Amino acid sequence: MNVHLVDGTYELFRSYFALPPIYAPDGRSVGAVRGIVQSLLYLLREDQVTHIGCAFDHTVLSFRNELFSGYKTGDGTPEDLLSQFELAEKAVEALGILIWPMVEYEADDALATAALKCSAIPTVEQVVICSADKDLAQMVKGDSVVCYDRRRGIVIDEDGVVEKFGVSPRSIPDFLALTGDAADGIPGIPKWGAKTSALMLSHYGHIEQIPADVSDWAVKVRGATTAADNLNARPDEARLYKQLTTLRTDVPIETSLTSLEWRGVKREKFETLCDDLGFGRLADLPHRWSCGS
Repeated sequence: MNVHLVDGTYELFRSYFALPPIYAPDGRSVGAVRGIVQSLLYLLREDQVTHIGCAFDHTVLSFRNELFSGYKTGDGTPEDLLSQFELAEKAVEALGILIWPMVEYEADDALATAALKCSAIPTVEQVVICSADKDLAQMVKGDSVVCYDRRRGIVIDEDGVVEKFGVSPRSIPDFLALTGDAADGIPGIPKWGAKTSALMLSHYGHIEQIPADVSDWAVKVRGATTAADNLNARPDEARLYKQLTTLRTDVPIETSLTSLEWRGVKREKFETLCDDLGFGRLADLPHRWSCGS
């Protein structure tokens, strides 16, 4: 069997910016919620989608904000999008999908935890992480744990990660720590661009293994002396950035196959939701209702 893990926050953002504004009868902005509901209903129709979980950033801030003041805070996120997060969780729960609303941790941490735990279950053939977030590439393993970019219809396995980033999944946290990640507010180390970082990490694997003395480098990179000086001058920053980019796999969430099994849409909850939000056309879209709903 396969287990599908959905990045609800990513899906909600994608829906918000892809669709025109939609409002409920009471005036609430609900376009992003409608988009994620429709998107997940189509996902549930795909072959081998039998076990599924969905993670959300229930709050914008996480433990990483306590570690680094420059970490993303959600500033600039449209208010009418932020107002839809809690409603989106309720909508996805009405679809019969197990949800993980994150407060202390981030949605990516929940997905990483679920991916690690589910991939260790003998009966699970493949874990499919439904997200285009580059952070989650660190969880890819062979073709048993993959990332699925649903918008582009692309599945990325371990070879795909190497082709895209120039490093293996285990080096993704190091790669992002060195190059920086503007989306998360991580500045990176000066003069450590994607090419230099990929070349060095493809050989050394991790930041800690890169020799301090540039004369000991076994890889020739452009601007090596400056790059080495910058890294040597910022060891604490490099360690911190790597801590920020490393996903947690110990989040206390339910990940049993029983809890992840999709048994159908909860009819009463879903139909009530559609009535309240003006989603009339979606009411007939589910292809399976859960028993007793």
